[in-house]
Amino acid sequence: MTALDHKNIRDAARIIRDGGVIAMPTETVYGLAADATNDTAVARIFEAKGRPQFNPLIIHVSGVEMARAFVEVSPLAQKLMAEFWPGPLTLVLPRKKDSNLSLLVSAGLDTVGVRMPKHDLAQALIKAADRPLAAPSANRSGTISPTRADHVKDGLGERVDMILDGGPCPVGVESTIVKVENDRVTLLRPGGIAREAIERSAGQALSSAHGKIEAPGMMTSHYAPDAKIRLNAQEQREGEAFLGFGEIEGAGPSSLNLSKSGDLAEAAANLFAYLREADLAAKTHGLKTIAVAPIPMEGLGEAINDRLARAAAPRD
Repeated sequence: MTALDHKNIRDAARIIRDGGVIAMPTETVYGLAADATNDTAVARIFEAKGRPQFNPLIIHVSGVEMARAFVEVSPLAQKLMAEFWPGPLTLVLPRKKDSNLSLLVSAGLDTVGVRMPKHDLAQALIKAADRPLAAPSANRSGTISPTRADHVKDGLGERVDMILDGGPCPVGVESTIVKVENDRVTLLRPGGIAREAIERSAGQALSSAHGKIEAPGMMTSHYAPDAKIRLNAQEQREGEAFLGFGEIEGAGPSSLNLSKSGDLAEAAANLFAYLREADLAAKTHGLKTIAVAPIPMEGLGEAINDRLARAAAPRD
């Protein structure tokens, strides 16, 4: 991560307070941040991303105290915050009736997703702006999430007022999202914290979400490159780019390996950047498909497989 540049933080905070949008690094992916209490600023996020307004946003806060100003924090939610914040866990909680959050943030729902990012630049910006930041991934809606500043520049260009460069994002996939309702925890989106860790902390098995969109990343088609995706590929066929995992025999040109050692954390950190590289290789060499080797469905593998399944889903 690059060192904190206090002038850049001050300039970015001023832009936020004036209703602008900033691309900021987090430990997961780069976010497109704006003042979550400013309707016009939040609307600019949707406009810049081409994001449907039924898809809610996550607010990023400096800690539990700031979160309590906007959402109801139950004892169970407090326990999860104490264990996993700062970090890649988003909690969907009841919105306070007197909250001054923009209604666009929650997309008509009576809940709000809130998290405390574990990144020095993100935390410095939140504190300097002195307000919660609505911050979905800093890319066009439905495309590959950005894990480096140049990904943001390539995807959004002049649609952002400033890009804070914090280097590559160390986690590389978005936050895990859980809904805490009474004494139950529901997994809405797998992410940077494994299901098993949350289940141990909550003392219960996580139920799975079905039906309406209650959080980001729940749309069927998402994170999509231009090339088609072929999942669980045991080999690289002619006319394909390839993303391997672990020891792969026979990988040819236009191939990358998410983790030669089979490390799921390394694979997660590389996922979006390597998807971009594979997509560029496919375009360069006239290939129509990116084949992806099987990824174990355990730990962070659940989040990786979730992103790959959405990337491979039929597109409208």
